[in-house]
Amino acid sequence: MRREVIVVAGIALLAAMALAFGARLYRNAQERERQAAAAQVPAADPALLVHPDSPSKGPRDAKVTIVEFLDPECESCRAMHPIVSRLMSEYAGRVRLVVRYLPLHPNSMVAASALEAAGEQGRYWEMLDALFANQPAWGDHHAPRPDLIPEYARQIGLDMGAFQPSFEGIKHRAKVERDRADAEKLGVIGTPSFFVNGRRLEQLGYQPLKALIDEELAK
Repeated sequence: MRREVIVVAGIALLAAMALAFGARLYRNAQERERQAAAAQVPAADPALLVHPDSPSKGPRDAKVTIVEFLDPECESCRAMHPIVSRLMSEYAGRVRLVVRYLPLHPNSMVAASALEAAGEQGRYWEMLDALFANQPAWGDHHAPRPDLIPEYARQIGLDMGAFQPSFEGIKHRAKVERDRADAEKLGVIGTPSFFVNGRRLEQLGYQPLKALIDEELAK
């Protein structure tokens, strides 16, 4: 009886090992298929991804360029913001981030104007941090308070005499509309949308974005 139990246990163990091995082979095959499919997808037109006046940080000659189409009033963009910041820190000096606008909410244009006005004073990224940090207040979809945005500009130390007219006018509207037109040509319909060296990120999150960065750095 004991011998039979040992035999059965041995068979069960071998079966489990075979299943695990088969599952591993299947996952590896799926990953190879995914990489092959990604390699066949042509990179997006660089002329539609980056313009000379597009806000960017990181070396211009970095091996990897991340282009993010975002909407400052988008909650998903806010959720991805710390992930993007983390990756920019982890890959400092090797990755460049470029921001493009895709306004999809009522106050998106106002927020984009605030970013551009802050950028004129060298405080673009501080303003982006402030807008995302305070988005539940100024960008509430039921009771938005875009009138709060100048206060955030004041808090990060902007010259309000220069900020206010740039923010309130239509100076930056053409740039935002150009970005929207480029997004449409690229087939981008939602935010945030990322391109890594022209390759579209198919799934949001830290790991998918990191994996695509690593693939491009390894080339």
